[in-house]
Amino acid sequence: MPEIKTTQGAAQAIAASALRAQQARMRVIAENLANANSTSREAGGDPYRRQVAIFEPAKIDAGQGVRMSRVEADPSEFRTEYEPGHPSADAQGYVKLPNVNTLVEAMDMREAQRAYEANLNVIETARSMEMRVLDLLKR
Repeated sequence: MPEIKTTQGAAQAIAASALRAQQARMRVIAENLANANSTSREAGGDPYRRQVAIFEPAKIDAGQGVRMSRVEADPSEFRTEYEPGHPSADAQGYVKLPNVNTLVEAMDMREAQRAYEANLNVIETARSMEMRVLDLLKR
């Protein structure tokens, strides 16, 4: 019997691509949070730089999905604190800290989680609809 592609199947494939993209985004955010307070290993050096996930449309069998195409460094300025005794302090006594704002990262993580959950709901709804159609066809 030939495979019939349904709109529910297309919805599932598109939602699955979004699940993978959001999962990758959450990994990037988790890395940012893990490095939020790191400093350079050398005096005056640059610390960890915040990473940002970049999404792009992706062609999939069912239509147009999404994928994380790359991760880019956030070009915003590093934070600095005056700590002359710190091993990473520069000649003026300032320590560069990552350009990671934990509040922004927490909000980004929550947004990614909500998008992930929404796409899970799409998949569950599509499966439920397919099961209902099969039940109707059995009659």
